[in-house]
Amino acid sequence: MTSLATPETRPTAPAGPAIRILGARTHNLRDVSVDIPRNKLVVITGVSGSGKSSLAFDTLLAEGQRQYIDSLSVYSRQFFDQMQRPEVDLIEGLQPAVAIDQGGGSHSPRSTVGTVTEVYDYLRLLYARSADLVCAECGAAISQQEPEEIQQVIEGMPEQSRVMILSPLVRGRKGRHADVLDHVRKAGFVRVRIDGVTYPIEDAPELAAGKKHDIQAVIDRVVIREGITARIEESVRLAIKNGDGVVLLVYQTPESKQQDPDTWLERVFNTRYACPDCKSGVAEVEPRTFSFNSPYGACPGCAGMGVDEGFDPELVLPDLTLSLAEGAVAPWRGATPAAAKKHDAALAPLLAARGVAADKPLDKWPEGAVQRLWTGDGGEFPGLLWLLEEEYATTKRAGAREKLSAFRGGVVCSDCNGARLRPEARSARVGGMAIHELSQLPIRDALAFVQGLEFDDEAAPVAGPLVREVSQRLAFLDKSGAGYLTLDRAASTLSGGELQRVRLAAGLGSGLVGVMYLLDEPSVGLHPRDNDRLLATLRDLQRLGNTVIVVEHDQALMRAADWIIDVGPGAGARGGAIVAEGTPEQLAANADSVTGRYLAGESMADAPERRRKIVKSRSLRLEGATLNNLRGVSVDVPLGTLVCVTGVSGSGKSSLIVDTLAPALAKKLHGAVRKPGPYASLRGVATLDRVVEVDQSPIGRTPRSNAATYTGLFDEVRRVFAKTKLARQRGYKVGRFSFNVKGGRCEACQGQGQKKIEMNFLPDMYVTCDECNGARFNRQTLAVKYKDKSIADVLAMPVDEARDFFSEHPAIARIVDALHDVGLGYLPLGQPSTTLSGGEAQRIKLADALAAASAEGAPSTHTLYLLDEPTTGLHAYDVGRLLGVLQKLVDAGNSVLVIEHDLDVMRAADWIIDLGPEGGEAGGQVVATGTPEQIARCDESFTGQWLAKDS
Repeated sequence: MTSLATPETRPTAPAGPAIRILGARTHNLRDVSVDIPRNKLVVITGVSGSGKSSLAFDTLLAEGQRQYIDSLSVYSRQFFDQMQRPEVDLIEGLQPAVAIDQGGGSHSPRSTVGTVTEVYDYLRLLYARSADLVCAECGAAISQQEPEEIQQVIEGMPEQSRVMILSPLVRGRKGRHADVLDHVRKAGFVRVRIDGVTYPIEDAPELAAGKKHDIQAVIDRVVIREGITARIEESVRLAIKNGDGVVLLVYQTPESKQQDPDTWLERVFNTRYACPDCKSGVAEVEPRTFSFNSPYGACPGCAGMGVDEGFDPELVLPDLTLSLAEGAVAPWRGATPAAAKKHDAALAPLLAARGVAADKPLDKWPEGAVQRLWTGDGGEFPGLLWLLEEEYATTKRAGAREKLSAFRGGVVCSDCNGARLRPEARSARVGGMAIHELSQLPIRDALAFVQGLEFDDEAAPVAGPLVREVSQRLAFLDKSGAGYLTLDRAASTLSGGELQRVRLAAGLGSGLVGVMYLLDEPSVGLHPRDNDRLLATLRDLQRLGNTVIVVEHDQALMRAADWIIDVGPGAGARGGAIVAEGTPEQLAANADSVTGRYLAGESMADAPERRRKIVKSRSLRLEGATLNNLRGVSVDVPLGTLVCVTGVSGSGKSSLIVDTLAPALAKKLHGAVRKPGPYASLRGVATLDRVVEVDQSPIGRTPRSNAATYTGLFDEVRRVFAKTKLARQRGYKVGRFSFNVKGGRCEACQGQGQKKIEMNFLPDMYVTCDECNGARFNRQTLAVKYKDKSIADVLAMPVDEARDFFSEHPAIARIVDALHDVGLGYLPLGQPSTTLSGGEAQRIKLADALAAASAEGAPSTHTLYLLDEPTTGLHAYDVGRLLGVLQKLVDAGNSVLVIEHDLDVMRAADWIIDLGPEGGEAGGQVVATGTPEQIARCDESFTGQWLAKDS
């Protein structure tokens, strides 16, 4: 077993059954052998880059997935994306593996908290079987329609109306449906309507099996006139019989035919579901009726998205203190004289009707006049929205269209008001609440509503089990600290920690036993106050009879673990060994373990001896922020300091900083079009030169992107190689040393270093290119050496090795020093961006900003750096190094604002803004502001309570 612990300090192997790993060599693991106790809560920890994820995910998960897929048929294996087979001699006692990581997965804009957790699937079934149906037109309760009522509607149509009476047989189902067509033929019907086209039954086309189809039998075709009552009666009876109670009328009145000869109208009748007043019918009430991902449940206006693309009034009229003459209509600013004259003529009817002058500010217009400016007055003036849409649709100049596109965005669908569902689904009620209304409630409120539902004796046998499933999953979500989320919250808007806890709740709801769960830092985004909830959830998972393995740095979670495995001692090549393992108490007694010293109470990041002075006159003042749950928040952000914004999960931190302050500053300082959340005013911006957001989004979307290319370091390295003697002799320019262009790269793999081999019924294989052996460049380029290293050797260098190698080149040294300072000394310069974690991507961006600020000749600017959870993926040891970098930025005359829950970051801050007091609707307020010492004395602040406890 590879270990740096001494025999005296190393605990014995865990008692009881264990997962035994022998000779793991994945990535930087150094022939690691270790026993992991089964059915326990195990934490794998260590400094950043030490090999924790290589052990947990690239070894345990990859082998668990391989064993599972090997149990399937060869045919079935083609449908799985398999991980790379781990380099390990043997793994014994492995359980089925389930990974719950921070990856966003493939969530589309249609994915919500409800769909990810499967809660919405149970709700759809509950509403389909138990809902009280209400007419979407008049609000009356839906009742059965009698055949006589259908007959009366047909006979009441205008004379000479053409009507087809149809029996729906297939509605939105895939298949060839040969049996259905055969049934129509045997029943004696001579015509069939398929996907809106009517055919003689003998000429019915062969249907594509993979496409959804609508098929109706044509019962009769009539022209409305006197004396056809008996015929209609018989046709309706036949339609009801063959359509299982549903009748579809496809008709064309003389008036509609005159307007559009090719358009036929449709109307559904149902002897089971119909409105007694307006006679409108509901074709079916099934689970898909309540699905916004199905064409039979989605709102026709927005196709189930809840938003439409269109001109955003807040972008078109960004400043109501301006008048029309001063350019209040942003898209029309800078128009040519001819275009301006046209705009004035279009606005003239409204100005005359409302009695306002073109030079009067919009906020001084009479009440309702600005709304009429946008939507039109119903008379001569059609409204700005109509004018802009017409201009956008008719313009032929690409530049003009691109300019108008900047003022378009997602606006709430006017048909469903963001509910995503068609009217029939929105009108169904369970317990007096529609399914979209229930989805808009915070999870804790939705749980209380569902638990309070009561059903009669007839509905209870069906609804009872569904309510239990929904209640169980909602309770898990609330217990894991996600009770402030709503079921309709888009999955793409969740943070990594939130998404992981949502998926964790889904795992709990599945009730699996004997499974190995692997989690990647589930405490990310959690305030220390909420850690107990997370721990209780993990314990529930473990007590079911599962092994829960967590890659984690949080001290509270480590102290609560049954077993800890500390990987290290350093990062990259200096890591990959087991430093220590045992119970938290045993680890705390191990002086060789950095984690052990941290658990023993040794500080990894000391608070500064003195804090910077807060100058109230030199601060940003944001007033009246109301996005999401923010309750008119007004806050001061001192400049020239390190400011930490904190608060419990869901308290409004991201809404305030990421979605309101950051885009507002970008708009004022850089003219960005990104729309900020609503706020009243923002003052103090004049003291800033620019704002830089350092988030966790990827630095590149393809393997060709890496830390060297993102930071510009690779450009400098290529210049060094282009200046070598051999390069000058051969006439090689800088471009020769790029793996993205022809000339110097290996053409066999096109500069990727690997070749993809497609395997039938097996996962695609990636093999090292046999031409360049993974070097990415051709033989002639690799012949050029600098200090006996080729360009490929440089890309494979860890940052720390590159520091020494390029110490004579200031431009390169500046960048690699910045990468080292943010804790990325272990990272190979050419590691593909697709393999980087969110925390690593964020630190690369931070290093890029730090290097740019320290560049020789760089202009002295006062920059505000905004960081969102920069400690993600960082061990306490590395947090101290990160804080040193942030303090350097502030010392250089900049301001740093971080959203963070880490207590070490809070203690190091000059100023803290604490939001809360709770999450969701109970949050959105400023609880306290001040220095860490002042916050620690605030009893109302959960942050203060933890700072006081930790001091």
